Amino acid sequence: MGSEKRPTISDVARVAAVSRTTVSHALNNRGYVDPGTKARVHLAAEELGYRPNIRAQRLRTGSAQTLGLVASMPASVAAGPSKLGFFMEVAASAAETALLSGFAMILVPPLRERPELDQFDIDGAVVVEPEENDPATGRLRALGVPVVSLGRQPEAETEIPYIDMQSHRTGNLLLEHLFEQGSRSIALIIGSQQRHSYIDVSRAYEEFTAEHHLESLVIRLDEEEGEDGGYRAALALLESHPEVDGICALVDAFAVGVVRGLHESGKRIPADVRVVTRYNGLRAQTSVPPLTAVNLHLADAADLAVDLLLEHRSGNRSRHVVLGPEPELIPRASSVMVDRSALEQNSDS
Repeated sequence: MGSEKRPTISDVARVAAVSRTTVSHALNNRGYVDPGTKARVHLAAEELGYRPNIRAQRLRTGSAQTLGLVASMPASVAAGPSKLGFFMEVAASAAETALLSGFAMILVPPLRERPELDQFDIDGAVVVEPEENDPATGRLRALGVPVVSLGRQPEAETEIPYIDMQSHRTGNLLLEHLFEQGSRSIALIIGSQQRHSYIDVSRAYEEFTAEHHLESLVIRLDEEEGEDGGYRAALALLESHPEVDGICALVDAFAVGVVRGLHESGKRIPADVRVVTRYNGLRAQTSVPPLTAVNLHLADAADLAVDLLLEHRSGNRSRHVVLGPEPELIPRASSVMVDRSALEQNSDS
């Protein structure tokens, strides 16, 4: 029993009573095709079960119809309990947006040794929060691959289109929250790498401490130190500044380590020290106590990044910077005192 013949573009053209060129333009949104004709072509293709030959299309157009999403954070930050939480939250929406535009998406997770990106045949890439002189971004650009960054790449703002993740605003939300909850000796624990989020939040912190006449306490950790780095930083901070009553640990891995260090030192959270972090991921939500964090609306930011990439790939460079979603503070038990008596009264009523 022979297999059924796969319908061809010629079959669609015959059923729709148009030329092969019209079918191609109608199905690929190229050139001008009368809306009625386009609808007839799509209907014919659906009735016949026609699917374009991707390999032939690639040979004809020189396009792989594939985009890349590249992680830049090291495994010590991106792995562990969160298991690439930030990256995968971006990936889920970015892949869907790409697919709706006719592109598949490959994910390049953080690796100890940066892979040779020229082994991937991609038409463009979104790099997630690249640091200054990011090697993946540099390699992609050297290969002539269009690149957009989710969060600007320091020292490359004019060269690489980007989504502004409003990190300065995020820093202000976290710091003002700690102040409103009563903290008056607030430390900032931040990555030592040159990423836009660290740079912007550092600036927000210096402005904040100056405005409120507070001592500036900044601890910079290499991202590779992860949770253990946050743990050690908390112990050292309490030793040198026992009066600290608020900690903004920007990286969630650092924040979980800080919580461990505070517990070990006998400090009550949030009664003695309030703790906040940036990313509202699995680490923040499952910490004990749960961490006050920020909803960065990563799905929306990812959609914006893919749209911007496709614009630049098509030659439309009218937008270089796109303002990302407004960050939203999510207060939790790590920084907000719970009125136990009120809870008990409510449960009794």
